[in-house]
Amino acid sequence: MPEQLDLNLLRVFDALLQEGSVTAASERLHLSIPATSRALGRLRRAMDDPILVRAGRGLAPTPFALRTAPRVRSLLDEASALISADRQVTIAELERTFTIRINDGVAATLATAAVEATAAAAPGVTLRFVAEGSESTEALRDGSVDLDIGVGGVTAPDIRAAVLYRERLVGIVRADSSLGRHRRPTLAQLCRHPHVSASRRGRARGPLDDALAAAGLHRHVAAVVPTFAVAALLVASSRYVGLVPQRLAEQYGSTLGIRWFPVAADLPDVAVRLLWHARLDADPAQRWLRDTILEALRPGE
Repeated sequence: MPEQLDLNLLRVFDALLQEGSVTAASERLHLSIPATSRALGRLRRAMDDPILVRAGRGLAPTPFALRTAPRVRSLLDEASALISADRQVTIAELERTFTIRINDGVAATLATAAVEATAAAAPGVTLRFVAEGSESTEALRDGSVDLDIGVGGVTAPDIRAAVLYRERLVGIVRADSSLGRHRRPTLAQLCRHPHVSASRRGRARGPLDDALAAAGLHRHVAAVVPTFAVAALLVASSRYVGLVPQRLAEQYGSTLGIRWFPVAADLPDVAVRLLWHARLDADPAQRWLRDTILEALRPGE
């Protein structure tokens, strides 16, 4: 008869993957080393996989274990939320790591505020920021990502969202650029300079090009970069014109030696959203984190 999995075994699996050692996992779980070894044996039979294999003097997780770890972490979080849904969490004593997926252009202006706000109330909390790799919601579903902060919209019924703020795009140039001397350059003036476009999908065309086309104008995009932060760095060391969120331009303009200006076109605002999975609605710690970030990043902060 196949070995049955239960929450206790899943907790052992989670500890083994996090610690990479039977001894360290046993200490984490307050179990004896033999008991943890027996649990590993049961896990291997139940999952039909070695889970951890010898690598030099230590143990290394198998590819299956690495793929499975986020889902196990998610199941344990759900079980914890089920037990503690109606209980108060002592935030000051909370010790937990939250993983937040975020674009580096957004992280440049938001990470400091989010870290300071959470650390002030819960010094034991760690915010682990990871870069965007795709817009897939699977990372939210399997628990490898707790929150997603970016400009993407809601793409599935099991994904919840809250707008952190709305952002407008502004033009940026190097401080010594002739274009920077104009408080509001015309579209024709913008088109006399090469542009850098920020697009994670590698697109050279955007809303500005539609506005230019309507006015019978065309710009030359000399470079396409994956994020607004990279665009700002490139503009700071070149003669290019770029478009970035106003917060980014205001916060880092003087440091990078760039000037920003409003664009003489009706460009759509960019909504920066906070996304999470519906299963985390009832988790007190998750609710606290979302509320804290929303408060820290509300307009005017």
